[in-house]
Amino acid sequence: MATAHILVADDELGTRSLLDKFLTREGYAVVAVEDGEQALAQLNEHHFDLLITDLDMPKVDGLELLREIQRGSGATLCMVLTGHGSIKSAMEATRAGVFDYLTKPFELDFLRLQVQRALEYGKLQNENRSLRRQVHDKYKFANLVGDSPQMQRIYQIIGKVADSNATVLIEGESGTGKELLARAIHFNSARADHPLVPINCGAIPKDLLESELFGHVKGAFTGATTARAGRFELADGGTLFLDEIGEMSPDLQVKILRILQEQAFERVGGTTTQRVDVRIVAATNKELEREVAEGHFREDLFYRLNVVPITVPPLRARTGDIPLLIHHFLALQNDRRGTDLTLSDPAVEVLCGYPYPGNVRELENLVERLVVLAEGPVIGVGDLPAKVRDTPPHAGGLALTLPADGLILKDFLETLENQIIDQALERAGGVKSKAAKLLGLNRTTLVEKLRKRGILDETPATPSAG
Repeated sequence: MATAHILVADDELGTRSLLDKFLTREGYAVVAVEDGEQALAQLNEHHFDLLITDLDMPKVDGLELLREIQRGSGATLCMVLTGHGSIKSAMEATRAGVFDYLTKPFELDFLRLQVQRALEYGKLQNENRSLRRQVHDKYKFANLVGDSPQMQRIYQIIGKVADSNATVLIEGESGTGKELLARAIHFNSARADHPLVPINCGAIPKDLLESELFGHVKGAFTGATTARAGRFELADGGTLFLDEIGEMSPDLQVKILRILQEQAFERVGGTTTQRVDVRIVAATNKELEREVAEGHFREDLFYRLNVVPITVPPLRARTGDIPLLIHHFLALQNDRRGTDLTLSDPAVEVLCGYPYPGNVRELENLVERLVVLAEGPVIGVGDLPAKVRDTPPHAGGLALTLPADGLILKDFLETLENQIIDQALERAGGVKSKAAKLLGLNRTTLVEKLRKRGILDETPATPSAG
């Protein structure tokens, strides 16, 4: 274990010498100075895990020293050890971010324990900072995989909306990566240092979901032996991700509507109004507008959620992203398992032709399976599951055979059309006039189709060479 570095600042020679010798004997690396000015000079040159400072010192006193540390990185934990303790000075030291406040005279055994506590707390703080940095890095926009026109448009939207408090509704089939987008929105926002709290509204029984969301008071129902905070309270200051919100019962929809309007609620069985500052990001694999029309979802709640709508296309509608995703997931598996496996070009070609009813999640699981079962350094066509190998010839990534349980022809044809349009745009380098020519369409017709999908902002009448 690395030796902890402690800085002692005290103008009393006896106390300074005692602390220096005692902490050195305890195994710490100690630097002892006689005033706050010297302490600041040391802090500017070296890193210390803990500062133990007196308050009443010449040149720069202890409180000013604490404030200077707080104005800086705040990475050094601080303890006050003073012979002139008062309620006022304790309060001022607390406001300046001090971890502990001790008065002289002090017991060395007690000091030993408090120093240990402070260093353990500081270690946890540093670990939490490191974890937050790792999480923030993981969900940077640059780490989102997919350069198809649909996904680029989605990245533009979340880039604009992330740092606002606008409610976001993400729609898309299961496995398309809705939660990944929700996390990207949160960790690229001003709320990133506060919690992101997810809850799957379809995975919790309806009679328990209210308690999960809003918490309950003691005795609210059989088994409620203690009070419990709900997800809204846990997400205070941060973001609540309501996954599969289309599964929520009508009575709960009313309560969600209220909290969106007022940021207030009561725990189950309680009468005290709780107020929170929570941003809502919701997701569903249902078409909520259709659910509203059929009377399954409240219209007023739909419009409160649908402030910024994002529709994530299924993987079969953006086949150009499949090779990127394959190599991304393969790299992750190789890194995780210490392997150096590759996929043959024919295997990648076959994988790109499979329709992926489970979308990106199915592809990720498939790549993991291939890595786990690999018998050589190169994964070939023969290593692919039979259902992938035996997929019949397809157009644009869609199998042209009728599934056993049938299909919705309108949706099938719409997906096929969108995919062919995307391929034409990719082949034409994004130049819409060239893509329209490849498709035998007028440019204005192509522009209108792109706008309906939400991936184009220009009006049909706007002339452009591209």
